[in-house]
Amino acid sequence: MLDLHGRTIRYLRLSVTDLCNYRCTYCMTEDGVPKRAHSDILSIEELAEIGAAAVRCGVNKIRLTGGEPLVRHGVLTLCERLSALHGLDELALTTNGALLGTMARDLRSAGVRRLNISLDTLRPARFRAITRRGELADVLGGIDAAKAAGFTDIKLNTVLLGGINDDEIQDFAALTRDEDVCVRFIELMPMGVCAAFPKERFLSADAVLHALPALESVGGEGVAELYRLPGHRGTVGLIRPLSHGFCAQCDRLRVTADGKLKPCLHSGEEISLRGLHGPALDAALRSGAAAKPACHHLTQGGTETLRGMFQIGG
Repeated sequence: MLDLHGRTIRYLRLSVTDLCNYRCTYCMTEDGVPKRAHSDILSIEELAEIGAAAVRCGVNKIRLTGGEPLVRHGVLTLCERLSALHGLDELALTTNGALLGTMARDLRSAGVRRLNISLDTLRPARFRAITRRGELADVLGGIDAAKAAGFTDIKLNTVLLGGINDDEIQDFAALTRDEDVCVRFIELMPMGVCAAFPKERFLSADAVLHALPALESVGGEGVAELYRLPGHRGTVGLIRPLSHGFCAQCDRLRVTADGKLKPCLHSGEEISLRGLHGPALDAALRSGAAAKPACHHLTQGGTETLRGMFQIGG
């Protein structure tokens, strides 16, 4: 699929739920997500059908997201169905890692090949404060379980929170010394509950370059600029939607758990996919690609979506 700006759309982020077992302070309120009726959320069959249609239209990478995708009943069945699609080169999943300890091996068997694991601090008390209910040991154990299950090239996603976790940049970078892991620092975006945060929370990823002056550029992967510290096996990534926009390289569409196609994370435009099948579903996906804006307007007026990140799938 081509959008109207000449970008080839190859990547679908498919949200399987907006529920989560954490309540991260920058993502949702302490009360969490109002529970929807089961019928309001795409079924496993609908999710698989959308994935198949996307592959027919030229998508070769699908990432399952949430909320937290591993709390969704039937997620392993969905993984099996998607990974069997002819033409899909990569099935990936983004998770907070809390359930990986018991699910990593089954995810690998079901065809998932890449994992992104959210990890915003390496300090247990701070972890509990940020997530409001999680335990750091569960995530670290989940990472170990993922490695034991055969996952390689694991990415750890760390949202930069000024005044909260920016004193851990060097600690995170140390994780790349002996492990082939990529620690990716992501700029916090003003959307959802964090839109009202004080300015000092929104830290440029340049803070990572200042904290780690020995970093050497080693290119890029997707939206991440990659660096390596001398003598380290792994890499450090910077994802900078605010300070260094990457819209010109955007190759993705998003589908929410309630069946809305979003051409852009920050666009208010949504196309309903529920009830569509075959050519009509393909046409809706192509319409979504055509509706992709040239760029977001985060630095000119803010996000245009009324959804929080957990409702979109990141």
